[in-house]
Amino acid sequence: MLIYAHRGASKAAPENSIKAFTLAFQQDADGIEFDTYQHEGGIVVFHDRMLRRRARVEGYLLDTPWSSLFSLNIGEGEVIPTLAQAIATVPSDKYCNIEIKHLDDVDKWVLEVKSAVQNSALTAKQILVSSFNHHWLLDITKRWPEVNIGALTASYDLDCTASAKALGAYSINIALDAVNPQFVQTATDEGFKVYVYTVDEPRDMMMLAHWGVSGIFTNVPDIAIDVLGQDRLSRY
Repeated sequence: MLIYAHRGASKAAPENSIKAFTLAFQQDADGIEFDTYQHEGGIVVFHDRMLRRRARVEGYLLDTPWSSLFSLNIGEGEVIPTLAQAIATVPSDKYCNIEIKHLDDVDKWVLEVKSAVQNSALTAKQILVSSFNHHWLLDITKRWPEVNIGALTASYDLDCTASAKALGAYSINIALDAVNPQFVQTATDEGFKVYVYTVDEPRDMMMLAHWGVSGIFTNVPDIAIDVLGQDRLSRY
């Protein structure tokens, strides 16, 4: 079972920061997950539409000039990373989940992400691209069929694999509150990996391991590794 550090090791370091990503791999996470916005200047790693919560200033992320973004302190002196900077933290034997929060130009997005991957230690198959906007994901698969797609959902739909099938997805990334053993069984039987977010409690980690999920997203990768043990990868 893979352990993805949700926004990095975000319980111990500022979320979506280089410090959080680096710490996650020091704690032996299998991968990192981070959120992205396509700004007019490029792709940045940030979760919110507004700057208030993380940067403690007023204003919208996308309204802020590109050059001004990198002077903002998002905690402990960390600054907002670019996509390329975030991907560069990932070792050659690890994984990266890019969640898309905002996208305007799919062609430009694919070119920028491809370039970042080519200049990193990773291959396209170590990248998982996810979003709640499945239209964006479909457009990306048409332009970049080699990359893995994660169909994000917060619900257990009546036809729970329909979107994943339409996308040719690698995984279904589902909320902890929505998942149950029947969902895991159905999705797994139909050939999809099942990743569950956001899982911080040891009891939930053990429950999901028992159900046979493929991986979890957690703010506490060090705790997850202690709870699940090194044999967790035998389930992947």
